[in-house]
Amino acid sequence: MNGDGPAAPGSSGPARPHPARPHPARPHPARPDVPAAHGPDSAPDRPAAPGLDGPAPRGPVPGGPEGAALPGVPGAGGPDLPELPDLPGRAGRAGAGGGQGRGSGVLLGPPLHVAGPEGPWEEVHDQLAGRGHVLVHTTWGQWLAAALLDPGLRDLLGRDWPRYRQTAAPAGRLRFAASRMVLKHTAAAALHLPADALDLAYRPGGRPHLRGLAGTEVSLAHTDELIVVAVSRTGPIGVDAEPVTRRPSFDLLHSYVCTPAEAAELAALPEDERTARLLHLWTLKEAYTKALGHGMRRRFAAFGFSRDEQGRTVLADEPAGAPRWTLATHLVHDRYLVSAAHRPLLPVETASRPAPHPLEETGLPPAATLGWPLPGSSGAQPT
Repeated sequence: MNGDGPAAPGSSGPARPHPARPHPARPHPARPDVPAAHGPDSAPDRPAAPGLDGPAPRGPVPGGPEGAALPGVPGAGGPDLPELPDLPGRAGRAGAGGGQGRGSGVLLGPPLHVAGPEGPWEEVHDQLAGRGHVLVHTTWGQWLAAALLDPGLRDLLGRDWPRYRQTAAPAGRLRFAASRMVLKHTAAAALHLPADALDLAYRPGGRPHLRGLAGTEVSLAHTDELIVVAVSRTGPIGVDAEPVTRRPSFDLLHSYVCTPAEAAELAALPEDERTARLLHLWTLKEAYTKALGHGMRRRFAAFGFSRDEQGRTVLADEPAGAPRWTLATHLVHDRYLVSAAHRPLLPVETASRPAPHPLEETGLPPAATLGWPLPGSSGAQPT
């Protein structure tokens, strides 16, 4: 469905800030045994799924939101979560890194923080130009004023305006508006286009795309107050996010999430470490399936990850000679796992190329979100 609309007009100078204009997310029914869904088209304020010990707390992590002592991060011990030594760092801080898969995939750097419609956007554009893709994170509260006061909100939302109006809960409506504003402003800044010139549409599975910009891929995730957007000009990309405080049930979820090898490795771990690794594994698998455009329609247990000779997380059983998927997980605000998956374009992409794994009917709606460290990994990335 790419390229089925007119290309958005360009501009010669840096992307000018545009008032935020939200895009209402279609509500989806709750998914059994799956943490709250935050996929490209998920509804805000979804109740916690049965596989979790209630919704993630909205307050700060013990130790405070910035520089907090976060169990699960190297050097940040604590009583509640095991260490996740693979996490490259706290996104937005100096020295944060990403993971690079086998082959020539470009490193997936940490998400850039953008505080609102006014930016700063220069680094977003520069990173897309240099790497071919960019990740951005923010909070819906930082976009709240724009969502409430922007007189051009209806024009910015475009085809999403009816969905926005039909969202009953005021908080859910504002979160939806903010998430679509962030997506459009990020894409606009990255591409040097006006935000209100972009036409956001959805493919059959709920995956967002920009009509008329066939070479541009976008992905969206949100959980609690966090919003994450990915934009790529160099191939499929997917992003997912979960609070590190979520505690998914291994007993309820492992048959859906894990391959037999992954389940066996997780089962051998102490409970806290197993729970944290399951969360990380989920976020990576969700990001990967969102990049494919399948989301929750693909059973996560149908594919797995492994470690390469350098200890990085890679997609298991990738065909020889194919562009390798690059996977990365970052810690954002000391509270969230943000995972991303990207695959460089083939020299010639063909529509007839078969899917790498057969789709299965899971009975679950298209978009969802979870995150957990991989079995056999010492923690979160560089995956």
